[in-house]
Amino acid sequence: MVTSRYSLNKNKYLLPPEVQRLKEILQKFRTADTRNVLLLEVALNTGARAQEILNLKKEDLNDYEQTVFIRGVKGSNDREIPVPEVLFKELRIYSATQSSSFLFPISYDRLLQIWYQYRPVQKKFHSLRHTFAINLYQKTKDIRLVQVALGHRNIANTMIYAEYVYSQTELRKLIL
Repeated sequence: MVTSRYSLNKNKYLLPPEVQRLKEILQKFRTADTRNVLLLEVALNTGARAQEILNLKKEDLNDYEQTVFIRGVKGSNDREIPVPEVLFKELRIYSATQSSSFLFPISYDRLLQIWYQYRPVQKKFHSLRHTFAINLYQKTKDIRLVQVALGHRNIANTMIYAEYVYSQTELRKLIL
């Protein structure tokens, strides 16, 4: 019996020029649309799933460590992810303006509308999670760290990133 494995390809994550374009778009709207820009930056910088981002509360911001505590969904582990200092400070300032205990008190459908408004290419919101994972693995070559950062309970789920990066790197060496 042949089981189909999840396969990663360039349509499932943002390529470096697409990430750069997204960052440029977000920078342009940073003051005019703070909440939505921060929401997308949290996704890009933490690898959190959409529902995990929507579940974030003000109390999940750790001032001492400058981290975001992410409660795992879909059976994944909770985790604490450090974010860039500038982003953390903006999150802290933004959170002080919120009356809700949730950081981003919006629906899943609204989150998707925001993504459709800002996305640099026609890829799914989940592509931000894959982008985070691939970038982290390329920087560290540490699959265990990627597993922890994504909240995967089983490292087999994380191996797609190592396999994809490895195959792309090796094929490039052999063919080019």
